[in-house]
Amino acid sequence: MLNCMVVAAALRTAIGTIKRTDVVSIVSSELEVEHGCLVWSFDLSVPGIPGIQEVQVDAGDGKVLSSEREDARQEAAERKKDASPKH
Repeated sequence: MLNCMVVAAALRTAIGTIKRTDVVSIVSSELEVEHGCLVWSFDLSVPGIPGIQEVQVDAGDGKVLSSEREDARQEAAERKKDASPKH
C-alpha cells in the first residue's frame, strides 16, 4: 500500500515547478518506471496556459527529474504510445 504522505510530498514537489501561483489542476498521476527509475509522473494543468505540464519526481528521493510542457498533439501521441501493447 502506498504511503499517502509520500504521494502528497511528491505532488507538492511537482506543483512547486509551476512558476505561476494560480490554481493547478491534477489531470493524472501514476507511479511508473522510466529509464529504470521508479518515478511519480504528474500531468498538471494551469488555467490560461495551453497544454499540460508533465512533471516526473523520483519516487526514492523526491527530486524533480523532468518538467516539460506538452501541447495537445504531444499529449495525444503519448497517450497512444502508452495504450499500445507492450512486448
